[in-house]
Amino acid sequence: MDMLRTFDNSYFSQVFPKNWDLKKIKKCVSNPPGEIGKRQTFWHKDFSVAPCDNLEEFGVYMGHEIAMQIRLAKEEGKQLIMILPVGPMGMYRWVVYFLKAWNIDCKHVHGFNMDEWSDDKGNTVPASDPVAFQNAMENAFYGPLGKLTVPVKQRNFATRENLIQYPDKIAALKAKGARQVMIYGIGRACHIAFWEPQFADEYASYEEWKKEPYRVGANLHPFTIEQNAITSFRSNWTLIPCYANTVGPGIIFGTDYAIGGADGVLSRGMQWQGLSLWMTLRYGPDKAVTSSSIPTMPGKLFFMKELAGPLQADTN
Repeated sequence: MDMLRTFDNSYFSQVFPKNWDLKKIKKCVSNPPGEIGKRQTFWHKDFSVAPCDNLEEFGVYMGHEIAMQIRLAKEEGKQLIMILPVGPMGMYRWVVYFLKAWNIDCKHVHGFNMDEWSDDKGNTVPASDPVAFQNAMENAFYGPLGKLTVPVKQRNFATRENLIQYPDKIAALKAKGARQVMIYGIGRACHIAFWEPQFADEYASYEEWKKEPYRVGANLHPFTIEQNAITSFRSNWTLIPCYANTVGPGIIFGTDYAIGGADGVLSRGMQWQGLSLWMTLRYGPDKAVTSSSIPTMPGKLFFMKELAGPLQADTN
């Protein structure tokens, strides 16, 4: 007895993303853990995965990868567009560490936060609010860099007024030869930023879906609410907004190089991100599974080895 046999007419079937294929998902997660890095036909030739033994290693490796992209752009004399997440977060202290060790400043960097909590109209929480992604970025990245930091005028946050300017700002930088690097995590609902699975219903084709640059006041999926209750709100649903401003596929997949992180392990064998990781790597590009298109881009995805599984029952 499992979900496939009990799904029809269940209450869960009402909130489950309707365009997700349960049989396909089961096939994704039925692979042996050691095969998680096995290349698939739809993977870009310059996409790879990097397993990490522990969170300390994860933070150092991912932080070094990000810092190297900043350093390379500086050495090549290029402007660098960085699409930045709040989650994962552990790598930022190592980005700061390496840039300070190398004495590399970020005057050439243009930061674009990929999302921010909002109401249904796109009004965002105050920047000083502990829940605000802007607050998190200032404290974890921009502030600790000190004199090497990204100029204030080159820091972009996903407010209602500024998010709609992202496409033009990014296009203007690319016209001058700027390179775009995206840092990302993978959501429980396989979102990148807050681009949710139910949005797929609004687009006639994958190609049309892939062009959408952003969404103001995006309605969040229940899986996303629960994920954030676990990861960022100490289980407290009441603190979580039900909407967010977010970049869309048009910005996400306009990236030259993507650096991802999956660190969703808890303790005592518990985790939340293994299925999302396997779906990302095995499902195949699909507009209902945003992260499934990640392997079609150049980049590296760091992940905690524990997430590879085996994804089997283990009562806690």
